[in-house]
Amino acid sequence: MRATVGDRIVIRGRTVERPDRRGEVIEVRGMDGGPPYLVAFDDRHERIVYPGADFVVEHTESV
Repeated sequence: MRATVGDRIVIRGRTVERPDRRGEVIEVRGMDGGPPYLVAFDDRHERIVYPGADFVVEHTESV
């Protein structure tokens, strides 16, 4: 899994009661775009995230 600063991430909820969490990668701490990632979630919380099977990276397009 690879990400760059500015990519959007989605962590899928595991049950119906747990909605998906979405955020933006604000720092990549691993080598060559690898995890862990510092993510600013849409609810304004920041966390260091290690991706799991429920983790999706939505890459931003380079201009």
